[in-house]
Amino acid sequence: MEYTIKKIAELSGISTRTLRYYDEIDLLKPARINSSGYRIYGTKEIDKLQQILFYRSLDLKLEAIQKLLNTPDYDPKHALQDHYRQLLEKRQQIDHLILTVEKTLRYQKGEITMTDKEKFVGFKQEKLRENEQKYGKEIREKYGEETVEASNQQWLNLSKEDFSGMETAEKELFEALKIVMATKEYQSKEAETVFLKHKEWLQYTSPVYSAEMHRGLGQMYIGDERFTAYYDERAGKSAAQTLNQIIQHYAK
Repeated sequence: MEYTIKKIAELSGISTRTLRYYDEIDLLKPARINSSGYRIYGTKEIDKLQQILFYRSLDLKLEAIQKLLNTPDYDPKHALQDHYRQLLEKRQQIDHLILTVEKTLRYQKGEITMTDKEKFVGFKQEKLRENEQKYGKEIREKYGEETVEASNQQWLNLSKEDFSGMETAEKELFEALKIVMATKEYQSKEAETVFLKHKEWLQYTSPVYSAEMHRGLGQMYIGDERFTAYYDERAGKSAAQTLNQIIQHYAK
């Protein structure tokens, strides 16, 4: 069956303007243009639009979606299974947040007691979901399912004090990292502080620490643009590169 751009907009719930934009950026091209100049979409385009909207529901940017769909070994069936798994995780996260809000309301009314740990469970689950969405595939391929699950469980079990300590370690890491980036002194006191603070931060979420794993993470920071962006956006251009150099030097 074929659809005009107006019909596919009505069918999918997105605007014709959005569909035209998808065409302009080569994300979703029509099957053909008819003699009247109208965009015509077929079953193949309908299926592709569904995949795009699945990814959009998971908050992926259009550039990332386009890259995924253009991957040579892209498999729609595998992608659908992955969508299903992520949606289940998202639903679980929403359930945790709802439960946290409900318990907090009862706690504030004086109906129940609530531990500090319970107050943050929902938010930790949200952070796990974000990390899984961004880095889950790469991390699991590199370190294995068992290691990642153990790390996630350790994260969920962090106390309020541990969470605060983790944030402080990262803050101090960035402060020292900016100094090293300015001085280019990779064997200075500040460089050693960067390494130690990164190691401290890492040990909050990693059940088992090893120098090999630490060096592997450093390489990942410069090998994956998402990790690179995380550090460069917070400390400046070449932050990830500088951090990796320090890790490779000190992680023995």
